[in-house]
Amino acid sequence: MFVVGLLLSCAHILMAQTNGQKPPPAHPPETISADKDSTNDDGPPLTSFEEEMRAKRAIRIAEKEHLANLDRAREISQLGRALQDSLKKRTTLDREDDKRLERLEKLTKKIRGEAGGGDDEVKIESRPNDLPSTVGRIVEVTECLSKNVQSTPRQVVSTAVIDNANVLLELLRMMRTFSR
Repeated sequence: MFVVGLLLSCAHILMAQTNGQKPPPAHPPETISADKDSTNDDGPPLTSFEEEMRAKRAIRIAEKEHLANLDRAREISQLGRALQDSLKKRTTLDREDDKRLERLEKLTKKIRGEAGGGDDEVKIESRPNDLPSTVGRIVEVTECLSKNVQSTPRQVVSTAVIDNANVLLELLRMMRTFSR
């Protein structure tokens, strides 16, 4: 069946060339989107095989994003501990500590975004009064956030992750004010 179709296509192209006409333009390959709701408005409806391939690709992309989020959570925990170790030796932030804070903030915002959160105002109960107690709270929250992200399946929106991320971001803002 496939061979017959191929032969008919070749015959059509050859007839067009012998009549002095140009062959029909070749269609560019369709781009595949990871969106489940994307439809193929330009061409014929997708076959079940194409729909299955699209769904599998979307799943692979979601799994890859989830693994990247797990890596971010591990890095957040490591940065919190490194910040605590660094500030055990002195009472002010140095350039490396500032870089850690920036990285912590960036990773936390990314995790919060992946969890479906946004910029929310947070009220922290028993706010820390100084730099050492703020760092201690940051370490606690980074550990908790890391555990929550790692224990949350990729299909679940976790309010605990969003809340922990918001608290961590507020603590990071507070830490910057203490260090000035």
